[in-house]
Amino acid sequence: MTAGIDAGCVRLRIASADGRVGAVDVASERPAVAQALRGRPADKAVRLVPLLFALCGQAQGRAATLALDAARGKECRAHLDPAIQREALREHLWRWLLDLPLLLGEAAMRQEFVAATGWIAAGQREKLGALLTGPGIEALRRRLTEVEDVDHLEANFLPLLDAQASLGRWPRFDPDFCRQPHWQGAAAETGAIARRLAATAAPATAFAARWLARLEELRDWAAGNATVGAGGTASAASAAAASGRALVETARGLLMHEIVLDGERIADYFIVAPTEWNFHPQGSLPRWLIGRPASDREAVQRFAARAVAALDPCVRWELEWL
Repeated sequence: MTAGIDAGCVRLRIASADGRVGAVDVASERPAVAQALRGRPADKAVRLVPLLFALCGQAQGRAATLALDAARGKECRAHLDPAIQREALREHLWRWLLDLPLLLGEAAMRQEFVAATGWIAAGQREKLGALLTGPGIEALRRRLTEVEDVDHLEANFLPLLDAQASLGRWPRFDPDFCRQPHWQGAAAETGAIARRLAATAAPATAFAARWLARLEELRDWAAGNATVGAGGTASAASAAAASGRALVETARGLLMHEIVLDGERIADYFIVAPTEWNFHPQGSLPRWLIGRPASDREAVQRFAARAVAALDPCVRWELEWL
């Protein structure tokens, strides 16, 4: 978010019992940005949205614009939005070239990152493809198999949805849903792993699978194979009179905006962000942690760091022992 506004954090509270992690509380503690937009002139509120988010500003801004258009009766079928797609690809590159090497004890690939973001901006797919199949990335892939991981992929993954289909599942949003969204009454994970689950060619451990899904989305773009449903997909539908909803697939997963108008002012505004899906209190993270040995707290911290990175929050995270 903009300077002076705390973007919040994902907070893990861990309690141990009999030498193991006995309980994990996961809470996404973020300011209620949507509430601050209520009562504002609609066009001004929408222009403000991308300024309030440090990450995925393109996706947030586009979701706001599409939701407002839909509230005014202008719907939008699912399509790949080039600006949102480029933003998602840059986020994937940041994770793979800057964050993952450090997580694995390697040096960040800073020069490669600068070059790769330029190739995406210029549409130079072949150059990016060469990097993504080169020795540096392959070395990171091998290192992924050497770190402690979770041996299964058990999770409830959010299916691909467009705005119109989402209305059949959730006719209206409310603040409780925005804080803890659910699919068919249960926590569900979103992101590249959910988008690519059906295309997964071989089983992989949980953390590695999520990293590899991001890599494959990058490789799809480089090969010219990206299709609707990939990161960068956007759609919008009119929910009711003077109400519109937009869905955008960001790097981290499904982002949803819903706007209700009162004339030309915002009567209600709801945002459901990927972090709220992926860091649900009943989601994957507590399942991965509960039952692990807890006598070495530094080891728990390292494992938690890898788990959090696999799920990729859009804000900082903190761990507290109870």
